[in-house]
Amino acid sequence: MRAAYRVLASSIAVAVVLQIASIALAGFTVASDAEDGKTIGADYSNFGQSYHSIAGTAIAVLALVFLIVSFLTDVPRGRALAGIVLGLVVLQFVLAVVSFGLPALGILHGINGLAVAAVAGMASRRAATPAQPVSA
Repeated sequence: MRAAYRVLASSIAVAVVLQIASIALAGFTVASDAEDGKTIGADYSNFGQSYHSIAGTAIAVLALVFLIVSFLTDVPRGRALAGIVLGLVVLQFVLAVVSFGLPALGILHGINGLAVAAVAGMASRRAATPAQPVSA
């Protein structure tokens, strides 16, 4: 189960990096489309935006599975780290929803995304360290 824990943690960290890349792609695509004279309105969408939305849902599912797996492994502080990852992912969703009404909060959405990747990466590294025997 330690290997599954590590794979899930690493997958979450990599998925967040791809999220960052996709939203950058979305922003540059919006700028390019606007420069080309396309109308950017409520019905506008591009690949980066669509990917970012769909992958966000996938990350949430991974985080939930990660928490479940954390109860089946002996990774030091594994459950706590998985719980933090899931909590940060929930916060990420809340920040995304609120940021549509208050765009400046989008900054916190970006920073929190980095925190998700950092904590997931930390969890992955902890799972790579062999379990220490308990001494009496």
